[in-house]
Amino acid sequence: MALSEHEQRLLEQLEAALAADDPKLANTLRGSRSRSLHRRHAALAGVGFVVGLVALVAGMQVTWVISVIGFVVMLASTVLAISAWRHVDAGAQPAAGTPHSAPTERDTRRRPEDRF
Repeated sequence: MALSEHEQRLLEQLEAALAADDPKLANTLRGSRSRSLHRRHAALAGVGFVVGLVALVAGMQVTWVISVIGFVVMLASTVLAISAWRHVDAGAQPAAGTPHSAPTERDTRRRPEDRF
């Protein structure tokens, strides 16, 4: 069911208020659907890999064409799984400014007292 324009504006205002009050929570809520979708894609790619492996082994008994198809399915599944997990890992990176984030240029500059 689609939202009316008034409801969409109210929802956008609520999102903006949440982002202003608690940006960390807003960021977490925004990325949760995306991460679960990429995890599901990675799991399906794992199933595809197993299906390709079965086709590869079965093709050795029947005909080489099935083996080639199985190998291609395995290769495609591996590429999809790696791509999906990169997106999952990218969503799990800590936000800038947290203690676990990478040092910025300002953090890495040497101060005169640090030389000794």
